[in-house]
Amino acid sequence: MDLKLQKFLESTDFIRAVKVTVAAATPVILFSYLNLFSIGFTVALGALFTFSSDIPGNLRHRVNGMLASNLIATGSTVVISLATINPWIFYPVLISLVFFLSMIAVYGQRATLVSFSGLLAMSLSFSHSYTGWALLQHAGLMISGGLFYLCISMIFYYIRPYRYAELRMAECIVLTSKYLKLRGTLWDIRADRNKITEELLSLQIELNETHEKLRETLIKNRTKGGSSNQNRRLLIAHIELVEILELAMATSFDHNKLHHTFQEHPYVLNAYKHLAYNLAALLNELGQSIENRKKYTGKHRPFQDLEAFRKAIDRYEKQTHTSGRPTADEVLVLINMFNYVEKQAEKIKVVEYTFTHALHTQEPKHKDKELEKLLTPVHYNPITITQNLSFSSTIFRHSLRLTLTVLAGFLIGNILPIQNTYWILLTIVVIMRPGYGLTKQRSVHRTIGTLAGGIIAFGIISVVHNSTVLGILAMTCMVLGFSFIQRNYSIGATFITLYVIFVYGMLTPDIQDVILFRIADTLIGTALAFTANHFLWPSWEFLSLPTFLENSIKATRDYIREISVFYNRKGEVPLPYRIARKHAFIEIGNLMASFQRMTQEPKSRQKQLGQYYALVVLNHTLLTSAASMGSFIQSRKTTKASEAFNAITGAIINNLENAMELLKEEKQNIPVDKETKEMLKLRFTELKEIRKKEILESGGTQNENFRLKMEEGQLIIEHLIGLTNLSENIVKAVKDIRERQ
Repeated sequence: MDLKLQKFLESTDFIRAVKVTVAAATPVILFSYLNLFSIGFTVALGALFTFSSDIPGNLRHRVNGMLASNLIATGSTVVISLATINPWIFYPVLISLVFFLSMIAVYGQRATLVSFSGLLAMSLSFSHSYTGWALLQHAGLMISGGLFYLCISMIFYYIRPYRYAELRMAECIVLTSKYLKLRGTLWDIRADRNKITEELLSLQIELNETHEKLRETLIKNRTKGGSSNQNRRLLIAHIELVEILELAMATSFDHNKLHHTFQEHPYVLNAYKHLAYNLAALLNELGQSIENRKKYTGKHRPFQDLEAFRKAIDRYEKQTHTSGRPTADEVLVLINMFNYVEKQAEKIKVVEYTFTHALHTQEPKHKDKELEKLLTPVHYNPITITQNLSFSSTIFRHSLRLTLTVLAGFLIGNILPIQNTYWILLTIVVIMRPGYGLTKQRSVHRTIGTLAGGIIAFGIISVVHNSTVLGILAMTCMVLGFSFIQRNYSIGATFITLYVIFVYGMLTPDIQDVILFRIADTLIGTALAFTANHFLWPSWEFLSLPTFLENSIKATRDYIREISVFYNRKGEVPLPYRIARKHAFIEIGNLMASFQRMTQEPKSRQKQLGQYYALVVLNHTLLTSAASMGSFIQSRKTTKASEAFNAITGAIINNLENAMELLKEEKQNIPVDKETKEMLKLRFTELKEIRKKEILESGGTQNENFRLKMEEGQLIIEHLIGLTNLSENIVKAVKDIRERQ
């Protein structure tokens, strides 16, 4: 079987599509044989509404999400059906229901999908009105359909309980491999480093999302249901991959300077690049083997490459020593490179070993609670909604916007000679998102998909009139539509349109009219959604970007503070350090995602785009520099932290706090503390004098203690200088943005 086809058939999207198709098609087929098509169709609707919130994650959260979707979708149908009886209460009920369902999204991604199920059910409830016993029967059948889908989903889960986690792990390994390879590409003297930096930032967003999904799945499975061998295997690999990413971020070299320094000895850098590329290739092969469920046979030997790099360093040191050149700093740079790549190779081999050997150790039970603290908490407190009832909340503005747009779509559908008003509402609900960029993107893709699906369906319906063939085509398109809806919205919308039209083709002879009305309704709904997002309290990204920037600076500040605490206390890496690191990585990803959304908005709304991009890059560089110092301190037995070190890190933290104050409306200017700047100069001088004294007291560069102290002294000073300059530049950049406002 072709690897791409196998990958598609093994994907989570395809499995989810198969589940919903089985759950929706089975009742329709069974009840159709009993001449009870309407009953089967209602059960299928219940399954479809429940499917929306069935996203991977912790099992308890999945089940609760599906049950909530089922009940809210059924409740929305009942409420709308009852409200249509009295026109005086209908519009207040419609407005209140749409607003309430939209506000549920404040509780996170799964809640957003539960909200979506309710909005879909509300839209489809206008296709047929029910009263009395018929309404109760309809609601009961919808609940039955939801429970049927829940059973199907659980059957799939227990057949392969760890397959989702394995696929996410494979994705994480492959993404990490790409990240390492991009870092390796920076060593090419002709590389476009600005473009590579943008790609690294985008890739980090994906890695952050994947890490968060893995945390929820693996840690919750461990703490709630015990730790199986496979779950432990995946959890160990995940922890190592986080460390690998930190190491990769932590190590930043001045590539131009290194190329110039070692231009007469290119074999040194070539040995390093060869090793770096092979480590990335090893991870990629491992990820592919997990994804394709094939036995992994490693082709690369990183420790042999590591030994070759060490020999290249020895060769360089001997050659330059013979020529009489001073090489202490240059050799220390190479030793630093060696230490980094050695640590990276060790961690990558741990990941490789985890999937190629049996595990015999069991982690202590007391660590379960510590691991659980690494999860991002989700609180379902009712007060969360009331706290978001203001125009400062993106969800609140979106809820108002969606409510008014649905109301407008309903009125237009009743005024114009529209066959199915609910198609307009469905289009609005599916397309509208809180952000302008995503709504615009989905509007274009939805229009393209509907037009393409309509044209293709028209051609097929004109030739095929057999209901059985149309039914098979409908189920096929349903599977493909739901498989592609997350991967490629245009293709997904095309297949969903085909599926809907084929179903109507089995039920009505006037299928050409159905196609035309569906296209017209989609265009009306798309136009309404796009217009509303542009003019009704739009969530322009330049308004929220400062908040994301402040959160990122705050998270990086906390990370630097934890690094300082760890350097003073020594010992094992504490949990607060790991939590601070996680938050720093997540917030820089959120910042970059916000900036990317800003680039999708109209040019008139891309205010100070260049200045904000400079700040994004500065903050990313600050984080990588902090991670570099943290990684160095973790991997070495360091000396006692001096007062100078603590004073300088305190000044760096103070700079970041000043930047955060500048981003707030109430603080327009932060005075420059000249005394602090003078104190920092003295502290840097103090650190340099300590290092100079060590050089003078040492018996020579061959002394191991000397080399370790030299390495620590040089690198700590370089990190502190870099962090200080970056923090000061961030303050200047924020000031520049505030002055331009």
